[in-house]
Amino acid sequence: MTLERKTAPEFRAIDNINLLRPAHQKLANGCNVFCFNSGDQELVRIEWIFGNQRFDPAKPLLNVAVNTMLAEGTTTLTAAQIADKVDFYGAFLQVDYGYDQSLVTLYSLNKHLHHTLPVIKDILTDSIFPEKELETFIRNQKQKLQVSDQKNDFVARRAFNKALYGNTLYGLGAVAETYNTLHRNDMLAHYKQMYQPSNCTMVIAGKIEPEILEMITAAFDKDWTNHSVPSDTTQPELISADEHFYFVEKKDALQSAIRMGVRTVNRHHPDFPYLQVLNTVFGGYFGSRLMANIREDKGYTYGIGSGMSSLKYSGAIFIATEVGADVCKAAITEIEKELNRLQTELIPEDELLLVRNYMLGSLLGSLENVFSHADKFKNLYFANLDYDYYDRYVNAVKTATSTQLMELANKYLNFDQFYKVIVGKY
Repeated sequence: MTLERKTAPEFRAIDNINLLRPAHQKLANGCNVFCFNSGDQELVRIEWIFGNQRFDPAKPLLNVAVNTMLAEGTTTLTAAQIADKVDFYGAFLQVDYGYDQSLVTLYSLNKHLHHTLPVIKDILTDSIFPEKELETFIRNQKQKLQVSDQKNDFVARRAFNKALYGNTLYGLGAVAETYNTLHRNDMLAHYKQMYQPSNCTMVIAGKIEPEILEMITAAFDKDWTNHSVPSDTTQPELISADEHFYFVEKKDALQSAIRMGVRTVNRHHPDFPYLQVLNTVFGGYFGSRLMANIREDKGYTYGIGSGMSSLKYSGAIFIATEVGADVCKAAITEIEKELNRLQTELIPEDELLLVRNYMLGSLLGSLENVFSHADKFKNLYFANLDYDYYDRYVNAVKTATSTQLMELANKYLNFDQFYKVIVGKY
């Protein structure tokens, strides 16, 4: 084969995105199980996903602390034994806390699943949160917090979330004294209420042979029973702060952290995919306007970007960067300038075409294996959306006009309504 280096590779527009769809079954105890069976490698990823319990301002850390300490010991296994059992069979276990759900994830070779699965079963049904381990957890978290509090971006992010979401699960910003509210009895009660099958969704991906599925469902069906107290996954009303500007002075700071943004909509709203296009133009990729102006042209920062969050009860668009302390005001002026441009000037078609290609290419690139398809499904399932959401997303990316995007900028991106947090010098 002869390569013609003077001829560019053939380019074809993306017509649609073909996503794998899972098989579904519901266990007798109420646990929903979704299976993505694909691939040749004898490997499975199993996720146990639990809705976070209602936020209690008097005990604000229960959701995150209970999830983090799940593998710290059961009545039959110590934390070290749990780790050794998983490692011995070449498996990988992790626990992850999110704003709306908490996860336990196991990666295991099929041939060793009968050894690794009982460890997870023990964690989900018999964790005891030993007092000694809890004391260590509290001490370590306080030490980490001391270190993090010296980082301007950490302080800015915490203050921003607090302003946007108030005293809720989304706005939680722990201080050292908050960890003193953690008590073992409260954690055990929370654990029993949250980690029960009726509040669990299992997502299995990989090479799922019939005997593998039978093994998994048998382990988590009949002898995994629900607690007498049902899970409460409702959350208090989100109330944003009245104050929109926050400045935390650090006199010796060489850089200032800037975080600003506003609550918008989540994936349920028809504007959301169009807002994603607008956000990408603004600050959502390396070639964005914020990067071109504030990094490439002005040299105020190594990196700046904007992002969007879609949560169960809210959504937001936000901007984050760290700039030289002496150019903080100038950087904010340029951010405002770029927002105003989106409201007053139509985006050129060549710029919009570049963003379309980037977004569609990123979507395709994110579907590299069966695990990626399972992750896309979770975005839909926990937002109560169907697969036609991605059809609407692709259509929005391909058809969004400059006029539509200008209208959205005027609707959602009013600089005066943004919450603004600056940590450092101003």
